[in-house]
Amino acid sequence: MKILITGAKGLLGQALAQTLKNERLVLAGRDEPDVTNLEDFKKFASEVKPDVIIHCAAMTDVDACETDKRQAYLVNAVGCGYAAAVSHLVKARLISVSTDYVFDGKQSEPYGEEDAANGGDSVYGRSKFIGEEFIRALNPNHVIIRTAWLYGRGGKNFVDSMLSLSRKGVPELKVVSDQRGNPTSAVSVAEKIREILQRPDINGTIHVTSEGSATRYEFAEEIFRLANISQKVVPCSSEQFPRPAPRPNNSCLSKNALRRYGLSPMPDWRSELKEYLTSLKKED
Repeated sequence: MKILITGAKGLLGQALAQTLKNERLVLAGRDEPDVTNLEDFKKFASEVKPDVIIHCAAMTDVDACETDKRQAYLVNAVGCGYAAAVSHLVKARLISVSTDYVFDGKQSEPYGEEDAANGGDSVYGRSKFIGEEFIRALNPNHVIIRTAWLYGRGGKNFVDSMLSLSRKGVPELKVVSDQRGNPTSAVSVAEKIREILQRPDINGTIHVTSEGSATRYEFAEEIFRLANISQKVVPCSSEQFPRPAPRPNNSCLSKNALRRYGLSPMPDWRSELKEYLTSLKKED
């Protein structure tokens, strides 16, 4: 199986490159191909002739999306549309990565794949939602994987940010306690994508996040507890910690499609966080 991975230098892209290292991989970074240039993307894919395109390329800095709306929509919406059109043209299956932020976070229960998404209140969420809609319209042979609160090696993420701030000697960290989601390891998502690659019958939208949920505050507390770091963490509200982009209060995802297709369950978020922190310690 020949697999083209876009965004291969990002957090999930790097995890996929490691997880799928025994496959025939073509790893595409930020500029090759330019996913916002249809002709460039088409030419590249036509030469590669992949069986599958895993589309990870995205503008994932939520606040940067708010300040550079044009680029956010170009990369996250138009880029997904081009990925769908190009994959359909070269007769490749498309696996595209999306986000929990396509939901507005106003309901109290976890969101299932069958729940209506609207892009939420942020430019990031809306741009990713439009990208999803382009994919559904342009390539019927697709899987849209929604994940959330990703962390791992090779990219900016919440876990590494918390550890970095603590190492700098910040005496007190204020972390919001009114945003709840599913902390998820990029490695676990990569493993699930490997499983999905072996199942050509799987189609449509699938939620792939760790089991269990936490607030950002609870997530931070668990990071320091598992890392055996004494760090004061103070809960605060989103209003007390304003950011350029609004975040959903509840972006928890239920994994109905995962169970329906008989895929293996995702690990508990605490156990995979412990595994990640242990691996970081071994490298120190």
